Amino acid sequence: MVKSVRMRAFGVTLALAFTLTTGSALAGSGGIDPTSAPPAPVPGVKAKLLPSGLAAPPAGAPVEVQRAIAAANAIDDAGYCRGGGHGKWNSRCYDCSGAISYALGPKGAGILDSPLPSYDFNKWGEPGRGGWITVYYNRGHAFVVIAGLRFDTSVPDDGERGPGWSKSVKAGMVNGPFKKRYYAGL
Repeated sequence: MVKSVRMRAFGVTLALAFTLTTGSALAGSGGIDPTSAPPAPVPGVKAKLLPSGLAAPPAGAPVEVQRAIAAANAIDDAGYCRGGGHGKWNSRCYDCSGAISYALGPKGAGILDSPLPSYDFNKWGEPGRGGWITVYYNRGHAFVVIAGLRFDTSVPDDGERGPGWSKSVKAGMVNGPFKKRYYAGL
């Protein structure tokens, strides 16, 4: 059964549609239908880049998004090193995919089972752009956009070398074009 709900928030009317299901069709998936398209984030609802260079999750963000941001903030001051964060979650420094793995792994969003090098994100999640979390990858580089902010080792706004946040979510052409992946339900 499909239900439609109209809500008014912040002077904007939002139309939401959701499906109510009965039985065990979604059992074992935490209520997330892995075949569905990613949810669209509410326009204008984004994480905030703080003067400290850290990010603050938007109100009402899913817990996975809040945890991913907290984990990314925890390694924001870690330096850069090639291979950092590969094969283990904790490292004294991180490279691009190691930083993403930490934010999405068990100490973060809990949606990644083991650290991955850049190109191995081609097997993770679903193809395309997610509503809250999208990983951009190619053979030589990867970054993640979480609630509208980019977490990366190549363009942090704080000017530090290593993992950090940026308002610029546009993918540069580092090592060629990027492909996108997202976790179903986010």
